[in-house]
Amino acid sequence: MSSPLLIRNRNYRLLFTAGALTNLGDGIVALALPWLATLLTREPIAIAAVAAAGRIPWLLFSLPAGVIADRTDRRKLIARADLLRAFIVGAILILALSNPGPGAIWVLAGLALLLGSAEVLRDNAAQTILPDIVAPKDLEDANGQLWSAEQLTGQFIGPPLAGLLIATGIAVPFGLDLAVLVLAAGLVWMISFAPKEPVQTGFMKALKEGIAFMRSDRVLLRLAIVLGCANFLAMLTITVQVLFAQDVLGLSAAQYGVILSVAAAGAIGGSLCAPFLIRHLGTQLCLYLALATWGAGYGVVGISPNGIVMAAALFSIMFAAMVWNVITVSWRQRRIPAELLGRVNSIYRFFGWGSMPLGSLAGGLIVWLVEQEASRETALRAPFLFAAVASAALLIYGLFRLRLD
Repeated sequence: MSSPLLIRNRNYRLLFTAGALTNLGDGIVALALPWLATLLTREPIAIAAVAAAGRIPWLLFSLPAGVIADRTDRRKLIARADLLRAFIVGAILILALSNPGPGAIWVLAGLALLLGSAEVLRDNAAQTILPDIVAPKDLEDANGQLWSAEQLTGQFIGPPLAGLLIATGIAVPFGLDLAVLVLAAGLVWMISFAPKEPVQTGFMKALKEGIAFMRSDRVLLRLAIVLGCANFLAMLTITVQVLFAQDVLGLSAAQYGVILSVAAAGAIGGSLCAPFLIRHLGTQLCLYLALATWGAGYGVVGISPNGIVMAAALFSIMFAAMVWNVITVSWRQRRIPAELLGRVNSIYRFFGWGSMPLGSLAGGLIVWLVEQEASRETALRAPFLFAAVASAALLIYGLFRLRLD
């Protein structure tokens, strides 16, 4: 029996540790940023704008980010992106420490836009570099471990820690995120391997090569479209989730952090169990079960009477999401040629993640529209019920159009 991947592969160990640290910071900011937004305004559309600003870069910059990842040293790109994110988080820290005026919510939205732009570069390069340092046979295990660490630190530890830190001061979470980003950048810089020869063709020609491959692979394109719809629905609900927790269920910051931690436990379970489930149930069945679980979970959140029911539903949603991720990411890393991986990955994520800001805006808009005719509680439940129905439609599409075997 070979030794565990984390022990025998130094480069993977460094990447894993850096990813765990940055995701801890991301988890802290995931709660602290919208909480700061709610301190600046109670308008759902303005709060949705902050969430959308953090995701718009996936729509605007994911395509050039892929070309950059294939044309540069991915190790240096990841480290520099983390340092840039540290600088932007420092600006948010200064805003939180100041006495913000009425327009501060839009300053926060602008900083969220910059932070999301740096994240696009970092995340695309990090996913693209993995096949350079891990053998193909280890990809499921590596992806499962990375997703587990991301959820453990980013969702299970980060949000409740943020809830505790917010109690001492809204600026404190951002200070901690700044520190872990700098440390993570140093760890990535220590990775050492012989990188593949960077793409030498012109920018537009390189981009067109990636687009041509994506268009030629119908299954890959369908997966990207389904992911885009799923992420649209996820952001549609996540955007109003903090208001739902506050105004409908009456949760405090610490209690809401616990809810997110339960959801993260589901994600960790899904990441760790995915390789086992894939081996014993098959890739195709696991894919369909993930789609079915999303719809059921959103429906339960939409009718949940308390935080316990909401937490259980989010647990199942996140479990299914991580099974989906391990399946599709490993499948892509094998299917896409190494020299095209950065570009095709970025095009895939353009479809899959570019829909997120639209989902964020749609969530705020649905609440606003329903609230014109119904109660605040009904309005805040509406996005979850809409997501449940739409997820059922995705399952039907997947049954007929998604075949990975």
